[in-house]
Amino acid sequence: MNIRLRLKQIIEARTTQLIIIALIILNAIVLALETSATAVMAYGTTLKLVDQILLGVFVVELFLKAFTQGRQFYKDPWNIFDATVVGIALLPATGSLSILRSLRILRILRLISAVPSLKRVVNALLKAVPGMGSVVLLLAVIYFIFSVIATKFFGAAFADWFGDIGKSAYTLFQIMTLESWSMGIVRPVMTQFPLAWIFFISFILITSFAVLNLFIGIIVDAMQRFDDDANGHDLIATPKTPHGHAEEEIRALRIEIQELKQLIQNSHQIENKTTQ
Repeated sequence: MNIRLRLKQIIEARTTQLIIIALIILNAIVLALETSATAVMAYGTTLKLVDQILLGVFVVELFLKAFTQGRQFYKDPWNIFDATVVGIALLPATGSLSILRSLRILRILRLISAVPSLKRVVNALLKAVPGMGSVVLLLAVIYFIFSVIATKFFGAAFADWFGDIGKSAYTLFQIMTLESWSMGIVRPVMTQFPLAWIFFISFILITSFAVLNLFIGIIVDAMQRFDDDANGHDLIATPKTPHGHAEEEIRALRIEIQELKQLIQNSHQIENKTTQ
């Protein structure tokens, strides 16, 4: 068998993929332990050695993938993603680039490409991006309108919260997340503007309970369409007749063919006897 084909079968085997997933999780544990001063003092050298070994395994895996897949390797966005995540760890982490050392944690993102279910979720989210862009634009328009109104209404009395459009937008974002919005912001404003609740309740209803739910609807719809497309592809790729049933039909056809052959031979024998 061709060595490239053999290596491809080994790399894409279920067992190999499970080993890679286990190594990614182990790498995450190692990186988490490196944040502990106690663990670093006790096992610092070992943790660093394990991290380097795991990095070497990931590099070898990517190299073998590129070797076995050829040009197809660069056409798969997930391969580019894996190469980028692993490549960051190979950059020098000294001097001004020392911050890159903390980016080693991005290697855990390889779980997305290694676990098929996570990959499906991300693919569905990417399909939802165009629709989400429209919702973001709508939300930005609503934010701008309410920020201008809040600055005009409450800016003079509450300059820290609504002194300009930027401060108003940030305060409204806090209100939209429903974090300390009532006792922290709205009730103090209502001490001077008793009808301010109309403005804030309207903003919450439009943003938190309406516009943001559009995000959820778009994501759910995109995931459903992605699953439908995947299932449709599977139906096309998979024979409609079960494997066992197909074997039975083939066996029955063979028996019928043998019977036909026997009948033809018998008829020939009868014809020969009559001519004699």
